[in-house]
Amino acid sequence: MKAVQLVQPAKLVIAELPVPEPRSHEVLLRVTAAGVCHTDVSIRHEQSDAYPPGLVLGHEIAGRIERLGAGVHGWQAGEDVIVYPCWSCGACRECVAGRQNACRQTGGRLQSPPTPGVTVAGGMADYVAVPASALVRADGIDPAVAAILPDAALVPYHSIRAVEEQLRPGSTAVVIGLGGLGHLAIQMLRALTATRIVALDVNAGALDAVRDHVDLALKSDAEDVAEQILAFTSGYGADVVLDFVGNDATLRLASGVIARYGAIRVPGLGCGVLPFETAQTSTILPWGASLVRPYSGTYDDLHQIVDLARSGRISPVIQRYDFVRALDALDELEAGRVRGRAVLVMNDGGAERLANAQG
Repeated sequence: MKAVQLVQPAKLVIAELPVPEPRSHEVLLRVTAAGVCHTDVSIRHEQSDAYPPGLVLGHEIAGRIERLGAGVHGWQAGEDVIVYPCWSCGACRECVAGRQNACRQTGGRLQSPPTPGVTVAGGMADYVAVPASALVRADGIDPAVAAILPDAALVPYHSIRAVEEQLRPGSTAVVIGLGGLGHLAIQMLRALTATRIVALDVNAGALDAVRDHVDLALKSDAEDVAEQILAFTSGYGADVVLDFVGNDATLRLASGVIARYGAIRVPGLGCGVLPFETAQTSTILPWGASLVRPYSGTYDDLHQIVDLARSGRISPVIQRYDFVRALDALDELEAGRVRGRAVLVMNDGGAERLANAQG
């Protein structure tokens, strides 16, 4: 099969690999589409051995069940599915409570659970073997749309659900970064809450794309952007800030506009640093404000997102690439030329190669 593989640090190739065999309680998927994320760009450029040698990339996966491993029940070949990206134990207290993204057995205090395309073989390939417990049915959804739901949609949805009590009528939510995740956060806030929405991005085109769906759209690098947000909220500040960039500048901006007892959620992985102090006169954060670094989302969250997509209440903006252009897609994402989310769309070549191998 063809796969996008990390053959050594900072070197990706499209390689020819054996089709994986599903182990006990796994299924073999024929991949139909795979999302392309800035995480993939980071892996591509990582010079250390932080990622396992031979890693196949791709943590946003849509596919069709090809074959069942031993012990798999409740699924059958031919079903269209997506893959929940946090491969948890299902038995620890976090998993039992429905927080699979915080699994105590497969993850840990600082480590996340195994994730396809990051710590184990992912879906930028003709085929991938995944735990049956990670499957979510996605029949009736365009595979290119379905593929991005387990990350580009799951991450903002999880953050929004965590602060939904603060998103009452009259409240204000600020969204920083309108890329693959941020544009979906706008759609979810509009579909699920009555909050006022302020959209921020450095790219004027990204702002134009959402301007009709938000209450205020501003360049995030404007000198007076914080003052404009504070004026819009009558000096009080935003009840919620969702930072999908996470660099020094956006963290400073988030802390500078958040209201008392407001909530900052930072899914962005921009390596930003925000100093913290506890002095009585500190102005870094107002009293009661919280800043959380959320991780992914829960299995139940993903089921609810599928329902949103089926109902048409969210409509991801996607840019399709044939699988053979995987490296081009990464180049264009890194260069900022992708609007919404880049998605690799598979052809039937993988099925033909598998049939030939078995023949």
